[in-house]
Amino acid sequence: MTSKVLYKGDLRTEATHLQSGTTIITDAPTDNHGKGEAFSPTDLVATALASCMATIMGIAAKTHGLAIEGTRFEVTKIMASEPRRIGGIVVDVYYPESLSLSEKEQAILKNAALTCPVFQSLHPDCKKTVSFHGGNGAA
Repeated sequence: MTSKVLYKGDLRTEATHLQSGTTIITDAPTDNHGKGEAFSPTDLVATALASCMATIMGIAAKTHGLAIEGTRFEVTKIMASEPRRIGGIVVDVYYPESLSLSEKEQAILKNAALTCPVFQSLHPDCKKTVSFHGGNGAA
């Protein structure tokens, strides 16, 4: 078992990761009867995409002797209706200004990001738009 989720009432849940004991609170978003005081479940899906991309890019970076610490991922979730679902996720990846990557290194990192397990698990109808910024060593 990976986790347990407890419904706390008032459209709030508490998820516990069993291996670490870490907890995450979710709230329904304000546009769906909630308070929006925490990540919504769909926010977590969109955020999981960026976190997974970062993790797999980190593995690739380590394998190829690259230091990508400080790389920032900005996530925008786009909801669709009928049925209500995540229609799209936009991820902008910003490398640190001082980071200089060759075209080959940029391709390795991009491939890692676009083949991460979450990216591959999302439904094909969920449009995923990923843009990479920097990496040219422009200070």
